[in-house]
Amino acid sequence: MADQIIVSKFGGSSMADEAAMERSAKIAQRQNSSIVLVSATYGTTDKLVELIKTAEQGNWNGCEKLLFTIREKHFDIFHKASNNTDIGDQLKKMLRELETLAKGVFLLQECSDKARDQVLSFGERMSSLLFAQAFKKSFPDKEVILTDARDIIVTDEQHTKARPQLELIERKAHEHFDFKNNRVYISQGFIGKTESGSTTTLGRGGSDYSAALFAQAVNADVLEIWTDVAGIASTDPRICKGARPIHEISYDEASEMAQYGAKILHPTTLVPAMQKNIPVFVGSSYEGDAKGTWIKQKVEEKPLIRALATRSDQALLTIRTPKMLNAVGFMGNIFNVFSSHQISVDCVTTSEISVSVSIDRSMMEHKALVKDLEAFGEVSFETGQALISLIGNKILSTPGLARDLFNSLGDINVRMMCLGASAHNFNLLVDEKDCNTAVQRLHEKFIEACQ
Repeated sequence: MADQIIVSKFGGSSMADEAAMERSAKIAQRQNSSIVLVSATYGTTDKLVELIKTAEQGNWNGCEKLLFTIREKHFDIFHKASNNTDIGDQLKKMLRELETLAKGVFLLQECSDKARDQVLSFGERMSSLLFAQAFKKSFPDKEVILTDARDIIVTDEQHTKARPQLELIERKAHEHFDFKNNRVYISQGFIGKTESGSTTTLGRGGSDYSAALFAQAVNADVLEIWTDVAGIASTDPRICKGARPIHEISYDEASEMAQYGAKILHPTTLVPAMQKNIPVFVGSSYEGDAKGTWIKQKVEEKPLIRALATRSDQALLTIRTPKMLNAVGFMGNIFNVFSSHQISVDCVTTSEISVSVSIDRSMMEHKALVKDLEAFGEVSFETGQALISLIGNKILSTPGLARDLFNSLGDINVRMMCLGASAHNFNLLVDEKDCNTAVQRLHEKFIEACQ
């Protein structure tokens, strides 16, 4: 029986090539990982998405080029990591299945969500096959068990964004896993299966979510997320040279960061971990000895502002109508429209005759949404916006925060602000061209000057 149950997830950059896989295997061995989940090899999911689009366009010559690129990438890793003919045969079989699916999409010139999930699943399935072999090569005395995540992660039938069935997942996990010190299970992130046997995916970024679901199901002691950066930073270092590593952060703060644009974690990742109070470690597979970031229920330091997150390409949608005046249930009806179209709203402000919300700019192209909202009043958009979120503690109860914030921004106009729903964030909507400057000024005032 293993002393601790540790679930480790390695992202696409950690599966980039044979050397990256070997490096990741050494980290998993050092950590004594019980379950290791992997993403598709770097860039492969994008190639599979492109393959679907090319097939839908009726361009089989383009499909063959993409299939060749995918095949060469994976066989290059295979030849460097192994001479096991059985593994090579399994890889060939998967690639033949992928080609058959692509040919079906080409012939129909359309791809159902069900078929899309099946195509996208090959990235993780091939990657895990190769990584398991790389692990065996590095640690021949280790018992390596390749597990199909679809035998554990049971979902509903909502293809491309499937919802996990938690009770079934826990039951499957208990039936499948038998943890021992010299044993490691290797599986895939991102993919699952319906009760009827159809392959599903959890959406882009779903590998982190998969890892948390596995951790929750087996009552893990630790969940590790290994990426290409050494933990979570106080803001994007590409925007702000003063960005610094965060070594410890609370679940609440990290959830806000993920929700409002931080690229480290998928927004839903923390939910299963929070439910079981499982500490989460975020580290770099390229800098395995770096300190990284721990995400916990309780932390020692609770600064006013811990980090700044940004989300670009936003739009401000406004609905204006005199019917709002003293109307009962008007707001509820409007938000029912967003809910029915499964669209997330970030910030909300209201006046006597209008309501404004911030959403991703891509939603402007959602004609059915706009049509449904126009039933309530005049709908207008302002594009070219960026959302900045100040993440921290006691934001609601700290006097002078707004004064210092606006003094720091100076001549930068704030189109919308949202404060009050959480003690852990303060959201601002600014013109996209001002976003980087605003982040630099706010970071200098609230983070650099306070440390």
